[in-house]
Amino acid sequence: MQRLIWLVHIVGIAWLFGIASPLSQASPADDAVLALLAEDLDEQRRANPVAASQHGDRRFDALMPDESPKAQDAFIEGSRDRLARLHVIDRGQLTPSNMLNADLLDYELRLRIDGARFVAWQTPVTQMWGPQLWIPQMPDQLTCTTREQLEEYVRRLEAIPAYLEQIELNMRAGMAARRVPPKLVVAGAIDQTRKHTGDAYEREPTRHPLYAPFESDLASKELRDAAGKAIRESVIPAFVRFGAFLEDEYLPACREDIACSSLPDGQAFYAHQIRAMTSLDYTADQIHRIGMAEVDRIREEMLETIQRCDFMDSEQAQAIVHSRIAPEVQHRQLFEAFTTYLREDPRFYCGTREELLTRYRDIAKRIDAQLPSLFTKLPRLSYGVREMPAFMAPSAPTAYYYPGSIKTGVPGYFVANTHKLDSRPTYEMIALTLHEAVPGHHHQIALAQELEADGLPEWRTGLGYNAFGEGWALYAERLGLEMGDAPHGMYSDPYDDFGRLSYEMWRAMRLVVDTGMHAMGWSRAQAIDFMLANSALTRENIEREVDRYIAWPGQALGYKLGELEIRALREHAETALGDRFDKRTFHDALLEQGALPLPILRERI
Repeated sequence: MQRLIWLVHIVGIAWLFGIASPLSQASPADDAVLALLAEDLDEQRRANPVAASQHGDRRFDALMPDESPKAQDAFIEGSRDRLARLHVIDRGQLTPSNMLNADLLDYELRLRIDGARFVAWQTPVTQMWGPQLWIPQMPDQLTCTTREQLEEYVRRLEAIPAYLEQIELNMRAGMAARRVPPKLVVAGAIDQTRKHTGDAYEREPTRHPLYAPFESDLASKELRDAAGKAIRESVIPAFVRFGAFLEDEYLPACREDIACSSLPDGQAFYAHQIRAMTSLDYTADQIHRIGMAEVDRIREEMLETIQRCDFMDSEQAQAIVHSRIAPEVQHRQLFEAFTTYLREDPRFYCGTREELLTRYRDIAKRIDAQLPSLFTKLPRLSYGVREMPAFMAPSAPTAYYYPGSIKTGVPGYFVANTHKLDSRPTYEMIALTLHEAVPGHHHQIALAQELEADGLPEWRTGLGYNAFGEGWALYAERLGLEMGDAPHGMYSDPYDDFGRLSYEMWRAMRLVVDTGMHAMGWSRAQAIDFMLANSALTRENIEREVDRYIAWPGQALGYKLGELEIRALREHAETALGDRFDKRTFHDALLEQGALPLPILRERI
């Protein structure tokens, strides 16, 4: 403990995080590590030209990704070559900062190479991801500020048919290998694909989402006509063909079983997903037990919070409280009655989409004012609240964050689902805004993008470890308790505080149901019933969430496991430093190196 205090106060936080001091001298070994980082970033940009454009690299603006098996194999072979060259570098000659860079590159390359054996590019479409989702949203993430960029955008539109043909060929290879997703997650993708076609778009391609960049004054009539022609003659027919393939051939070939363990090498795949999504070496059984323990703990806090709500004055609550039944039965009945009340009483739901979005924006402004009490450094990139596109909302989760770009000036967006307003309760809105916007995803990701200006390699600014990012965002929900002077902070209304606990319970339940479905034989209905019994989440939300876990094995594990790690690190620092602990410095220290795997974060803190 005394050593930690001495390090923090004498050497400083920067030393703890491995930042080179002014006296550090770069060596040939340092140059070699930085060259490998630059090479790997360049290969990533070449493999994903759209992401390159999004990050301000305009070399490939006319291109769509090359998804061919040859390109996939070449990318992995290049990764193996870089890993081999990394391992011959003399680590003893590296500065502390490049030692960390080398560790992260080693981690990334090993994970990438290990995951290649599961051939994920043969299963590129679910209701959660795929070309039917990201292609129509390209205009939201790409800036076209010159005529030349608009011309290249037209060429990119014209390249969409060939891209979709590659995707289809990869999926056919997956069908032949019995590597296909469950039917229920593909059905939603078919509906999404249909939204990009139809007579209305053929008659008026200017109404298509992909036409948006040509509303600019930069676009000449010639360019607008070219864009309309590309959408009408290339994009729409390509999506029609792709949708027909999904419905007529792919869906019938997909599996009934929801567990990824039913895939070829499915058990090994799930073990890989656990490592990839948590950066920890836990087994499914260990995670399941952690989840059950967290569910029990949070359930007790929820029962305590119910006592602060005016629901306790109702006849129903009083009848339960004064009934002569066992305490555990009384607690169960009270919890069920309270969550039913939350799901059914109209006081907890907005009447219009505009009202819902306005409330989110008002909450965001209130949070913005509290950030200086928690951080010394705030991101320069702005953010906004945006309605989720209608074509994806029915099968999408409650919200998501769409990163912006500090280089292109595109703001980040907290994207809120306004579909079925009676499944979007107001008592969840504070926790959700803290998670998706600030100080959650936007705060963390936008700060990471600024690290290049602070001397970190650009390769580092794009790292996105699931357990770090989602664990931080869940921890950010809890920070609402520390905002302002009111008891319980942002959650002074006990219903909002119950919403926070319901969201924390949601993440704890994920540990149970994800491992349950993919490793322990749970059915979809069993997962839904477990979540209904232990939270105030609406059935609509729960069904969408369970389908998400089916589509994306392991991803949901990162939230609670990452948050538990961050909370443990804070408790350790508070114990070690006592009155000298400063939460602003602690939060800055967590974020100032960008996203890190949890074991490396633990070493650094």
